[in-house]
Order: sequence, then structure tokens, then C-alpha cells
Amino acid sequence: MGLKSKLSVQLEVKTKHDVFLDVFWKTPNQCSTMSPVQVQGAELLEGDHFGAVGSKVCWKYTHDGKEKISKQIIEAIDEEKKILTLKEFEGDILNEYENVKYTLHVDAEGEKHLACWTIEYERPKENTPELTSLLQFLIDMIKAIDDHHIKQN
Repeated sequence: MGLKSKLSVQLEVKTKHDVFLDVFWKTPNQCSTMSPVQVQGAELLEGDHFGAVGSKVCWKYTHDGKEKISKQIIEAIDEEKKILTLKEFEGDILNEYENVKYTLHVDAEGEKHLACWTIEYERPKENTPELTSLLQFLIDMIKAIDDHHIKQN
């Protein structure tokens, strides 16, 4: 069993917060259009459609200057609380880390629209680095999607 770690970031976005949940939940295949520097594609591997609990998605992305693959299963969706939970079941990140789970929570506080990513994972050894660069990747992706929607409106 590895060393449990958890990283989280909350960003204020200009786009209505529901947009972010819809992008990652219902239309991840459009991420490559909205954030092409980070995401090169998302393909439904298993399930009736994007967004169904239990459906599996393969992401092609560029992280730390390298092309990578991430295969994730949608573990849970809470539409009321606006929370999406994804679990990594195969891919480059699992070469170094275990039990990688992502949670996207979108919300509004008054006039503010917020997008919050949390990454939970296990590091096999004390000297294995924290996933701060992956958290920065998620921040950059949120900013790119936000910019894309601002330009569209």
C-alpha cells in the first residue's frame, strides 16, 4: 500500500459553472477543440454513451511535454451537488502511481462560478513526487475551456 496523497484546486471561472460539468461528463470528446494544447482526444471505450456511470473513456493528452494516455471510468455523478468522480484504470499515470481518482466539483457562490479539481492517489515511495504538475495541467485545461467559451459568447 502506497502513501496516500490528495491535491485540490479551486478556480473562479467566467463561464457558467454547469458548462464544466457538462464538458467532462457528457461531451469529453469536445475537450480537444476547447483545450487542444492539453487534450488531443477522448474516445468512448465502453458504455452506451459518454456520461453514463460505468462508462469508460480513453483520453489522449500531452503532459510535461509528452503524449500520454489515460483510461478512466465514471465512478459517480451527483447532478444535484454537481460532482463528477473519475477513476484511472489504465494509462501512463499508473506506471508510477496507484489508485488515482479525480473529482470535479462545480458550484456558484453568489456571482462567482467555481470549478474545483481534486486528485487522490497513492505514491509507492516517499521520494515519488506529488502530482503537482498534473494539477497544473488540470488548471491549464480549465482556463483553456473557460477562454474557449468566453470567445464563443
